[in-house]
Order: sequence, then C-alpha cells, then structure tokens
Amino acid sequence: MSDDPSEPEVKRGAFAKKKGEVILREHEYDGIQEFDQKLPNWWLFTFYIAIVWFVAYWVIYYHTDAYRTDSQKITEMMETIQTEKKAALAEALASLTDKALIEEWATDPAKVSAGETTYMQTCTACHGTGLDAKMGDIPLSGRPLNDGEWHYGKAPTEIFKMINNGTPEGGAGYNGVPMIAKGGGMLTTQQVAELTAFLIAKNPDDFAGATFDDQGMLIE
Repeated sequence: MSDDPSEPEVKRGAFAKKKGEVILREHEYDGIQEFDQKLPNWWLFTFYIAIVWFVAYWVIYYHTDAYRTDSQKITEMMETIQTEKKAALAEALASLTDKALIEEWATDPAKVSAGETTYMQTCTACHGTGLDAKMGDIPLSGRPLNDGEWHYGKAPTEIFKMINNGTPEGGAGYNGVPMIAKGGGMLTTQQVAELTAFLIAKNPDDFAGATFDDQGMLIE
C-alpha cells in the first residue's frame, strides 16, 4: 500500500493517516462501516470532562452534604416552618388564660370548627351531638354541656383542665362514671384548647360580659 517500494508495508489505517486521506474500515456490520479516523480532540476532551464531572457530581451528591436539591431545600423549609409553628403553639398553650380562650380562641372560626370536629368524633357518645347528653329521648352517661352548669368550674381554664386531666382525683364522676383525660388519651393539648373554645362558643350567654383580672383570669 506504499507508493515507495523501499518503505515497509503499513496498515491501511496508518497509511491513511500518513496520507491525510479519509477512508472506511474494511469490516462491515449490517451494511454499516466505520471511518478509520481518530476522533477530534474537542470531542475526546468533552467526553473525558463529562466522565470526570459525573464522578465528581456522584460523590458530591450522594456522599456529602455540600449539595441539596430544590426538593430537599423545600422540605427543610417546611420542617423549619412546622417547628416554628409548634413552638409558637406551645408558647400559646403554656400561657392560656380565661381571657385568651374567650376573646381569642372562641372567636376564631377555624379553632371553633376544629373543636367541633373533635367534639363530634370524641365526645358525642357521652354528651350527645346537641351537647344535651341525650340520644333522642335516651339519656347518655355524660353531663349536659348546654345547661349553664359547670360542676368543676365555669372558668375556661378550668374547663380546659377538666378535659385535659379528666375528673379530679377523688371525684366520683357523673353517675359514678369519671371522665377520662383527653378523651381517653386520644387528644392533643391543641385539640383540648380547640374543644374548650367550641364549648365556649356554644354557650355564649355563660361567658357574655366576662371580666378578668390582671392575669387574664375570669372574675366570677
């Protein structure tokens, strides 16, 4: 394949490279042949850089905390918001007063609605859907909650404690049936506060014109 008989025979690809020609390899597969040429340097550099980038990205993404996806960032932001909301709620619950329960919680439609949902799910078996401790004409085991009588204290914080803690120690309970704390342990502190707000909202006459001391507690 050499033009010069004195030169040793060279392979076709090497000869083509030497001559600067573009030729096809001899083998053929499904009617397809390959160019017997070296890939351009720009293509090779791009390929090698892509490999290095993939390895670096894989290490950074899966084995370090240096990179976070948008999804991870959003999740972290939501967790931060939820943590702040829980902290704010805990602070609010820790400083509950009669004034706050009457003027803030019981006038907040969202809180009252949440309290009503809790009541319907947890309390109706004993106190009835109408708060009258009846199912039709059949009396239930709980006290009526719409008769203006608050046997363990009318103050909202006392109602809250009654729901949260159950019948006071030593108390016989209504008809000998003590009330279980937090509806049998199923309610959160927030739900107890919302339930208290619902009861206040359903008995507006009992809390109309309420006056409070400097600590926000009801003056009876």
